[in-house]
Amino acid sequence: MATTDAPPPAFPSAAEPTRARRWVQLSLVVAAVLVGLGIIVSVPWLRHAFVLCLHGNFAGLRVYIKSLGTGGLALLIGLMLMHALIYYPTELVTATTAFVYGWLPGLAIALGGWLLSALLSYLIGRMLAGPLLQSLLGRRYREFERAIQHGGTPLLLGYRLIPVVPFSFMGYAAGAVRTNLWTFAWTSVVGFLPLTVAVTYLGSRAQSLSLSDPLVWAAPIGSSARGLADRPPGAPAPVPAG
Repeated sequence: MATTDAPPPAFPSAAEPTRARRWVQLSLVVAAVLVGLGIIVSVPWLRHAFVLCLHGNFAGLRVYIKSLGTGGLALLIGLMLMHALIYYPTELVTATTAFVYGWLPGLAIALGGWLLSALLSYLIGRMLAGPLLQSLLGRRYREFERAIQHGGTPLLLGYRLIPVVPFSFMGYAAGAVRTNLWTFAWTSVVGFLPLTVAVTYLGSRAQSLSLSDPLVWAAPIGSSARGLADRPPGAPAPVPAG
């Protein structure tokens, strides 16, 4: 009597769960951005302030912040946190903080707020960017990871000193490769301190400021030139923000 062996059960290929995981991670990234946009749209005072930031309207932003009284501080911190998800020129918020609250109090508020924003971008990078980059880059992800790790403290400081690199980018990258959180935090503060000092000082003195005003770009250009001049010989040039 002839017997017929049953075919072995089919197992899903390794590519299928990888592809599914990639789509899940991409969906989470999109969902995070949509949540941020949803918060902005649903909160009128935040929406209005965000539009002013996008249009580079320093005069309008400072008047609006002052009109809110103590609520203005919460709005400024909210704008800084939103920057971890949605890009806009950081100098306007930093300058407004100093104009409304004065140079030294504004400097303290700006440093604290941007540190919280940096830590939020690190968290996003750790939870979402890391797994997503692993899926998208494959074996090249290890090269990316080694580049961040080998750069270490000088790399983290250097990219904070160069304002043409989006503020949140290093947070995503550091979180993705699981850089030590304490190292990331202190290098962030030390790295963006010079530019923050300059912008808050200008903001506390300016009567009007916009993206077309040379005062806005004087500090970033000086910081960029200093960062490039201090780059060690043979070190790779920083990649400008796209």
